[in-house]
Amino acid sequence: MGPGAALTAAAKQAERLRIDGNNYFKKDRFGAAIDAYTEAITLCPNVPIYWTNRALCHRKRNDWTKVEEDCRKAIQLDHNSVKALDLGRGAGPNGYMVEEIWHELAKAKYMEWEQTSTKRSWELQSLKEACENALKEKHFLDSSETEVFLDETIAPHLKQLEDLGQVFEKAVEDDTPTEVPDYLCCKITLDIFRDPVITPSGVSYERAFILDHLKKVGKFDPITREPLDPSQLIPNFAMKEAVQAYLDKHGWAYKME
Repeated sequence: MGPGAALTAAAKQAERLRIDGNNYFKKDRFGAAIDAYTEAITLCPNVPIYWTNRALCHRKRNDWTKVEEDCRKAIQLDHNSVKALDLGRGAGPNGYMVEEIWHELAKAKYMEWEQTSTKRSWELQSLKEACENALKEKHFLDSSETEVFLDETIAPHLKQLEDLGQVFEKAVEDDTPTEVPDYLCCKITLDIFRDPVITPSGVSYERAFILDHLKKVGKFDPITREPLDPSQLIPNFAMKEAVQAYLDKHGWAYKME
């Protein structure tokens, strides 16, 4: 068997694996689908659809790091890959996909938070009402079993209700939209960081913005005015982790304007 025949056999096997992966995906068996697409990629690593199909599985599992990795590869293989462009930003040799991937991620994560938050809010409200009713019942029983004046029992009862309200107010704080802390936002775009980078002068920017600035305006730091080259930008992993920790706790911050 010559090289061409072996290549054709590998391509056919990879296609069968892709079809298997598609079938697993339809049945929500995302782990099995990932395994099938991975085998297809091993056989034919230069087929973009294998990478984007696997990225969709990773998205279903909320593994956004792997979504980005697979979409980057798909874009490298085919700058016109529709699936990859839906998930990520891409197309030119200097393209990066974080912004578009972020929009896809943010939309999905916000919807997930909205559903969870609505359910949690309903559960908390039901629990609060049950606690209030229990306190009122206890107050009624205590009042009927004692000979003290009503005024002497009402004050502690009102204090308990007030304390209960404060407890439940605290419980819903994380689900209450406020302002994202300034330190988690780019000083220029004023948006929460998606892909922060830090300059030699110690200023952090959103990668998309600073690269665009260096390309269109000039090679200098827009805040410090110090000379700046794209090669000097370093990923700010600490900031990225801080942003992710904040988003994990405050899902409403995923909402895009």
